[in-house]
Amino acid sequence: MIGLIGLGVMGWRIGANLANDKKLDIVWDRNEEKRKEFAKKYNVKEAKTPQELVQSSDIIISMLADDNAVNSVISPLAQLMKGKILIDMSTISPSLSITLANKIKENGGVMYDAPVIGTSVFVEQKKITVLVGGPKEYFDKVKDLLSSTSNNIVYMGDNGFGLYAKLVNNLLLGAYAVALAEAYNFGIKSGLDKDKVAKILMELSSAKSPTSEIKTPKMVSGDYSTQFATKHMRKDLEIIQREAQNLKVITPMSSLALQFYRMAEALGYSESDYVSVLEIFKKLSPS
Repeated sequence: MIGLIGLGVMGWRIGANLANDKKLDIVWDRNEEKRKEFAKKYNVKEAKTPQELVQSSDIIISMLADDNAVNSVISPLAQLMKGKILIDMSTISPSLSITLANKIKENGGVMYDAPVIGTSVFVEQKKITVLVGGPKEYFDKVKDLLSSTSNNIVYMGDNGFGLYAKLVNNLLLGAYAVALAEAYNFGIKSGLDKDKVAKILMELSSAKSPTSEIKTPKMVSGDYSTQFATKHMRKDLEIIQREAQNLKVITPMSSLALQFYRMAEALGYSESDYVSVLEIFKKLSPS
């Protein structure tokens, strides 16, 4: 039996991929309406509590919002994890994940951190990358299961290493998107046609990337529909700052980028796509 905890933007789509491959049996989300809707649509069972889901499952996948959500849901389940595997796909602090993994191990279970690179669009296309940290012993089981939602599952090492690898990606991504927004706004304010600026960023620039190809059209159209929310980017950059302090490394670029996402949230773009950081530059640049 395979269970899924968390039916947010990413969790719902990951669950849909698993269910369509007949690799999902039971789901739980704190939102009762959401879990009922998913269970009915994909013909899986609905758990009333996380405890019920864990007791009914051999492998549990979780995809939750942040440190608080993961700790509050997963920590009380540790004593029920004997002989079970937990695959946590949330992006949280590596230090917290390692603590939970040790707690689960003490109770006879196994935990993997398995955060993803890619937005909800990539989940739907089954093209996300999953970065896995945990015991090598059961990695093949994890890989086989997650192949229903990912075309690239990479073993990074011990517990926590999947998350450290994800933070490497999001450090770059967070700073890159701010620079992309700044460059786009500069071009527009200079008088260049917005489509020509977009062409530079998406096609002609030596710094073009899959991110510029996906996010530039959203900037041009002002489409901030959520592929990855501003609040989640801010959260990930905050994790990076905490971990950097523990590791005694400097992170000036991501530290500065963090302030822009905080400002975007203050302007009301918390739930919007993180490319809404463009609004900071638009609003603070004289017409």
